[in-house]
Amino acid sequence: MLKHLKNQRGMTLIEIIVVMAIIALFTSIVATQVTGRLAQAKIDSTKTQIKMLSQALELYKADNDYYPTTDQGLEALITKPTTGNVPTNYPADGYLQKSKLPKDGWGQPFVYISEDGNAFTILSYGADKKEGGSDKGADVSSDDI
Repeated sequence: MLKHLKNQRGMTLIEIIVVMAIIALFTSIVATQVTGRLAQAKIDSTKTQIKMLSQALELYKADNDYYPTTDQGLEALITKPTTGNVPTNYPADGYLQKSKLPKDGWGQPFVYISEDGNAFTILSYGADKKEGGSDKGADVSSDDI
């Protein structure tokens, strides 16, 4: 039995280090790919949310001949505004099926701008959560979709 155990060969330290290095290399490649896809998924999700909000705003305008003002904000899609241009044809259940506004892909509220009620812009400040930015930190705007 002792002779049988002597013939058993285990892995050397160098072999273990090589295997660990290969595993680390594969892990870094996969992590890079997943991180890039996650960032793009957040951008795509934000664009989809902006399109959905834009459609609700178009319905609002079709019913009332104007968009909510900046002061009324996107909240006007959920509850009937009581100040400024008060809509006369506001549906009982609002313009969104949910009782709260969606957030962008980074969990931040959208920025809504409509000075005169004739046009609007919906903004997400992107991954950097501040105005401007570039690359994956760039703003996502309804004007660009």
